[in-house]
Amino acid sequence: MASTTGRRDILRTAAGLALGASLPLEALAAPPSGKPGEFDWLTGEWRIAHRQLKNGNWDEFPGEATCWSILGGVGHVEELRIPARDFSGMGLRLLDLKTRIWSDYWVNAKSGALGGAGLTGGFVGGEGVFDTRETIAGKTMIHRGLWDRIVPGKSHRWQQMASSDGGQSWEVSWTMDWVRVPHRR
Repeated sequence: MASTTGRRDILRTAAGLALGASLPLEALAAPPSGKPGEFDWLTGEWRIAHRQLKNGNWDEFPGEATCWSILGGVGHVEELRIPARDFSGMGLRLLDLKTRIWSDYWVNAKSGALGGAGLTGGFVGGEGVFDTRETIAGKTMIHRGLWDRIVPGKSHRWQQMASSDGGQSWEVSWTMDWVRVPHRR
């Protein structure tokens, strides 16, 4: 696990880069009314069952994560580890207090670089919906990260999906079923 000083340096860098990102409100089905602490249910230690779609087949593998809240709930950090794949990374979620919209960023440990513009969104009807749009060769894709099946303190699911028809249909490419590791005393 990284030292506190290392985490702070990573967070300062990522937060500084994140401030310049635009917030595509049109990607949201209903504008959320984000508030500090909405990711507090994610704080703790987790075991994760991953399913990733590769070449039409589902690849399954275990992982783990440690998550914690920062800045009075305005930020949340996820340190993801997948030992079987020699992979780790960091999810950084930040709430813009003016727009009340969350941004969700990813940092792959192998590059150390903040990945893309991030997803934006929030919680609606008990689910966290985070979208971004990308246009390639005149075709618009919506990429979505969905937090659902949330049972605070116990379990939840995250899914990565994409739509090429404006959100009418979705193709899921990754699922993560999270189960909390019981706190030992």
